Parts: sequence; structure tokens; C-alpha cells
Amino acid sequence: MKLNVGGIDRVMRIGVGFALVPWALMGGPLWAWIGVIPLVTGVVGFCPLYPLVGIRTCPAKN
Repeated sequence: MKLNVGGIDRVMRIGVGFALVPWALMGGPLWAWIGVIPLVTGVVGFCPLYPLVGIRTCPAKN
């Protein structure tokens, strides 16, 4: 599994996840649990959808 989520993308994903998951925990709407996905992909640095659509925000290592 190669990293494919770069710096700004990771920060944004983690931020969205940290906003949505606590909201869901505090009784927010059920759809707020979708925040788990950007949180995990941001922390891990890999998005399984990116290779399917040919996106890579992480700089290539030479």
C-alpha cells in the first residue's frame, strides 16, 4: 500500500473527521459517521478510491 494522500489533503481529511465524528458521538445525525472515512484515510495516508480514478496528492518519491 503506497501513500497517495499528500500533506494538505491529509490535514483537511483529518480536520473533517475530527469535526464529524465527535458530532456523531454527541447525538448528531447518523450521516455524520461518514467522518470516520476521511479521518482514517488521512491518518493512514492512503485512499482506496484514488488509484481507481488516477489521483495522487502525495509527491512521488524518486
